[in-house]
Amino acid sequence: MTQVDFYTHVDNKTKLACILSAKALERGRRVMIFTPDTATTKLLDHMLWTTPAIGFLPHCHSRDALAEVTPIIIDHAPETFSHDDILLNLTVERPAFFSRFQRLIEIVTLDENDRQAARERFRFYRDRGYEIQSHDLSQARQT
Repeated sequence: MTQVDFYTHVDNKTKLACILSAKALERGRRVMIFTPDTATTKLLDHMLWTTPAIGFLPHCHSRDALAEVTPIIIDHAPETFSHDDILLNLTVERPAFFSRFQRLIEIVTLDENDRQAARERFRFYRDRGYEIQSHDLSQARQT
């Protein structure tokens, strides 16, 4: 069953997505970053080329010829999946296909609309018996 992680009180979704993707890559894991739109996909594409500051995180779109061998996939309309390891959801909706992944990461900002949508996703996962871990990042901002 898919493990679900919620990262809450986040200032910047895309920045945290890059950080979590880098950590996953260090651990030999693969990540599918599901974005809400073309603009966010392009922003993440640019950010991953400059993360870390003196390097980059190997990534491509789900339709790219190298998707099968690339550890990080970014897309807002995934048509094919090259793996079922980690799904990082940046949308306000619950991805219909989340259960095919071993792990689902939900990132929740301080925006009230985003928080409300996340509460609904949380209830959906909880009511269906998914194991949920919450990571409150409000303390991290204060240090």
